[in-house]
Amino acid sequence: MARLMGDWLTPRLGQQFLVENKPGASGNIGIEMVAKSPADGYTLLTVVTPVAINPALFSNLPFDFLRDIAPVIYLARLAYVVVVHPSVPAATLPELIAYAKANPGKINYGSAGAGTPQNITCELFKMMSGVNLVHVPYKGGAPAVADLVAGHVQVIFAPVSEAIPHIKAGKLRALAVTPAKRLDVFPDVPSVGEFLPGYEATGFAGIGAPMGTPAAIIDALNKELNAGLADPKIKTRIEELGGTVVGGTPAEFGKIISDATEKWAKVIKFAGIKAE
Repeated sequence: MARLMGDWLTPRLGQQFLVENKPGASGNIGIEMVAKSPADGYTLLTVVTPVAINPALFSNLPFDFLRDIAPVIYLARLAYVVVVHPSVPAATLPELIAYAKANPGKINYGSAGAGTPQNITCELFKMMSGVNLVHVPYKGGAPAVADLVAGHVQVIFAPVSEAIPHIKAGKLRALAVTPAKRLDVFPDVPSVGEFLPGYEATGFAGIGAPMGTPAAIIDALNKELNAGLADPKIKTRIEELGGTVVGGTPAEFGKIISDATEKWAKVIKFAGIKAE
């Protein structure tokens, strides 16, 4: 998504946008680099869901995200889908809940690791439904989904983009999606909230900049990025990546991040999740 928006901005702002991957520590290495960069508009950050999870997961972060990163735009809302291996005797989410309650501690769910979106979205489900599922963390989402397809785990709250090919191929069964409303890509798959009122779990992708970046620069970026999100080709590509285009103002994105930080801190505390 960063490359997609960078390619859009390059000809419009007359500057080449380069994407530099800084993996490690659930994104904290990349965030720290941007937080300590000059606030001149030449260094931006791809802001994704873990920025709202990490403050409750790591005790000694070298930055305060809400203090050190200025929001620019909310690009897309990201969704997850509850998928099970075909061997699981559940065709609906209520059937999965009933099966789990009849077999406490015998059903494994996979994730990309402790504190990842797959982990916390399922822990919120456990908290609200009262089921006992055993967490099996992997080093990334792809190996977790691969083991689900192989039947080594029974369920994953998987990113839509990772699950779609396997659902279409009949290798996984979709029971529900995590946003409050159904997704256009899965119109016949109900939301978790249709069975567990109040349940909602979504991720986000957006753009941020070092705090102190001039408002004129942030406003210019916001304007051009909103224009990009209105482009049909970009909208379609974001949907293929499992997102729903949002857009809007920097302040609106800031509130999304702040609200998510508060929400996931409660889930992490309740579930006793610790950073690996």
